[in-house]
Amino acid sequence: MQRTILRSVAGLLLASTLANFFPGGIAMGAGFDDESVGELDGAAQSGPFSLPPGASLEKDRAYGADPLQRLDVYHPAHAVNAPVIVMVHGGGWTRGNKGLWRVVKNKVGHWVAKGYILVSTNYRMVPSADPVTQADDVAKALAFVQAHLKSWGGDPARIVMMGHSSGAHLVALLTADPAIAARAGASPWLATVSLDSAAMNIEQIMRRRHLALYDQVFKNDPGYWREASPTLRLTGKPLPLLAVCSSQRLDSCPQAQAFAARSKQLGGRAEVLPVDLSHPQINAYLGTPGAYTSAVDAFLNSVGLP
Repeated sequence: MQRTILRSVAGLLLASTLANFFPGGIAMGAGFDDESVGELDGAAQSGPFSLPPGASLEKDRAYGADPLQRLDVYHPAHAVNAPVIVMVHGGGWTRGNKGLWRVVKNKVGHWVAKGYILVSTNYRMVPSADPVTQADDVAKALAFVQAHLKSWGGDPARIVMMGHSSGAHLVALLTADPAIAARAGASPWLATVSLDSAAMNIEQIMRRRHLALYDQVFKNDPGYWREASPTLRLTGKPLPLLAVCSSQRLDSCPQAQAFAARSKQLGGRAEVLPVDLSHPQINAYLGTPGAYTSAVDAFLNSVGLP
C-alpha cells in the first residue's frame, strides 16, 4: 500500500512539473499514468481471483493467428440470452494486458454476478500494429464473440463495447466509423462505454505541445492523425456512447465533450460523465459500489440492459 501511494504521489508530482514546464498546457493523453501504475490494492498485477458463485473463466480463445490476438471469457452461472460486455484494455497503445486486475476484477464482480458475459481482449501493440490496425484487431475480436455467443448463452443483440484509455480510443474509433467493424465481419452492437480517453482528436493533440508517447505512436503524418481520430471519423449517426472522463485531467473531458457534440450534430446519442477520479481509478474502481458504477449502470439500463 505504501509503495502504491508513493507511486501515485510521484505521478501527481510529475503531472504538476509537466504542467509548469508547458505553461500553455500539454496534452495529457490516453497513455499517461496508465498501465505502468501498480495495483491499487498492492496485490499482484494479475492472476486468479475469486469469481462470482457459479461463474467460470475460459482463457486465451484465439480470434487470430498472432499470439496477442487472444481473449478471455468470463461466463456467468446459467447464461441464457445474457448481455455481453467486451472490454478493451489500455496501455498507451504499446502495452497492457487483458488479465490485469484493474481491467477485469471489479467489472467481473459486478456484471458477471448480474448475469452478464464479460469478454476481455488483447490486441497487437505498437510497433507491430499501429492504432488503426489495433482497431481492426478489436473488430475481429468482436466478430469472434458474435459468432460464438449463442453457444455461450449470450445475446448477440445486447453487446456493449467498453475500453479504458487507449482501449477507450479504439472502441470510440469503431463507434465513429462502423465500417471498421463491418470489414472484420462484425455486426452492429448496442452501445459503447469509453473510459477516460483523451485521444478523441489526435490531430488536435499533435498540433500543440504533447507527450512524446504520441510521436512514437502517431508519427509525423497529418493524414494518419485524422484517420486515427474518432471525432474526425464521425460522418453518420453513431451508436449510443457514454464517455467517462476524469475531471482531474486537462484534456479528457474537453475531448469527450467535443466528440459528444459532433455525435449529437449527426443525430446520435453521446453522454459525458465527468468523475473526480484519477485515470487509473476510473478503470480499477468501475464495478465497485458507489455513484460512479451506478451512473454507468444507468446508461446501460437506458439502452435496455439489466
